[in-house]
Amino acid sequence: MLKINNEIIKQQHNFWSNFMFHPTDAIEDPWGKRILDTIAEDKSIDTVRMYPMFEDIMYDDGNGGYKYDFRVNDLRLDYMIEKGFNIMLCYAYIPPCIASDPEAVSSNAKVSTRYKGKMINTSTPIDYKLWEELCYQYTKHIVERYGEERVSKWYLQCFNEPDNNHYFMGNIAKINPQGDKTRDEWAIENNAIRATEYCKLYQGFHDGIRRVSKNLIMGGPVMCGANLAYIFLDKFLSYVKEKNLQFDYLSLHAYGANVGQLSAGEQKLCIENQKAKLKYYFDVIEKQGFQDTDIILDEWGACNIGFKNVEEYPPLIFREKEVYSAYLTKMIHDFIEEGYPIKKMLICLSGQHDMTEDFSGFRNFFTLNFIRKPIYNAFCLAAKLHEGLLSYETENQNIFAVPTKDENGNLAVMLTYCDEYFEENIPEMTETVDLGTDMNGKKITVWCIDKDTTNPYRLAQKNGIGKNPTKEEIALLREEGKLKPVAEFVYNNNDKFTLKLTPNCTYMITAE
Repeated sequence: MLKINNEIIKQQHNFWSNFMFHPTDAIEDPWGKRILDTIAEDKSIDTVRMYPMFEDIMYDDGNGGYKYDFRVNDLRLDYMIEKGFNIMLCYAYIPPCIASDPEAVSSNAKVSTRYKGKMINTSTPIDYKLWEELCYQYTKHIVERYGEERVSKWYLQCFNEPDNNHYFMGNIAKINPQGDKTRDEWAIENNAIRATEYCKLYQGFHDGIRRVSKNLIMGGPVMCGANLAYIFLDKFLSYVKEKNLQFDYLSLHAYGANVGQLSAGEQKLCIENQKAKLKYYFDVIEKQGFQDTDIILDEWGACNIGFKNVEEYPPLIFREKEVYSAYLTKMIHDFIEEGYPIKKMLICLSGQHDMTEDFSGFRNFFTLNFIRKPIYNAFCLAAKLHEGLLSYETENQNIFAVPTKDENGNLAVMLTYCDEYFEENIPEMTETVDLGTDMNGKKITVWCIDKDTTNPYRLAQKNGIGKNPTKEEIALLREEGKLKPVAEFVYNNNDKFTLKLTPNCTYMITAE
């Protein structure tokens, strides 16, 4: 039996209802707007991470100076504000006009370029004062346009994954040839070199923003935690402390399995992967004395590499199935249980613009034909959770529940039934639910995501729907993807109800 205890044990803020929308320049396109419109209507997401895309803003004026064009940026931000999202702005990538190495470009996409044929420059700026001026001009513009009161609620962050050569100093091999050094020796030196340059980036970012206002939220280092990257984090935090810089939050990335190892069978989907990454970070954070600083995981996923799909790595099909909704539910449970000091975590969406078919295993909420995926529906359910955390009792070691209550006594319980590796080797069973006498007479609503419910991918499998579905098949799959209650009734404590548990199912139970 699953018994919910109705006494609130602590207040737990919602740190999970946030995401990174990628590519940013899809915001002005119909398919991007369709995604954002739906999310805004569902109220499933609070904060959205996006890029200013400085390559669209700063340009050489032809007379030895630089000018700024904010028009496209304004269209994007206006739209996001209109939809009610809070904003995280990643001040990332050096505009080509001030790049020290114009040839140091990266796409890091499935196809040869980023969306709309764009590339990113991964080099350092020719002059960090020009970077500071860019940060100043951009911040000045958004404060003047949107007001300091609004912008002071946004999260401004310096760069993206500067410890990763795909995004910063991709020409590191020219600067520091490996020679006869071991891979680890080379990685140690590279992290130290990158950290030194990133400290200059953060200093310019910091100084440029503070020239506008001291009331804005800023943070970094937005690192992916690549090989031996603790050296990078340690050096950066030491710099922040030494210079006494404004530093409002630590932004870090926490992906789970490595996609190559997952595909080779050397690693499994497991939230312990994320916990190991967090320990890696927390050890350095504590050593440097930043344990009271807010932590934002501004990118997370059950595994890394969003620009790959099932063509290269067949196990990525989990992104289409009930497995991912179970993963999110258990992750929320485990992070609360561990007491991690996480302010926000943002799932990263990417690869959306590379889709050529439904159920292709990219990191997104909707398929090519705009069919809702289980992971998106899990976000819609998780957004229903309240801030009063309750305890629960069960003898079933594979049930992981997040029971909550609001100030009016309304209940929302999210739970999953899964094993450590989200496999299908646990038995199907029935679980009795006891919500306690406090819920007597309240309306109970139950939603479910499992292999037979709210699962377009599984339905397509059962019905033999192929890569080119008909209009009728698309309509069928879209209907299957809609969240609909599987049960509604008035609760009577003397007449407890049951849930059918199948591997990796997710349930939401509300009592209002």
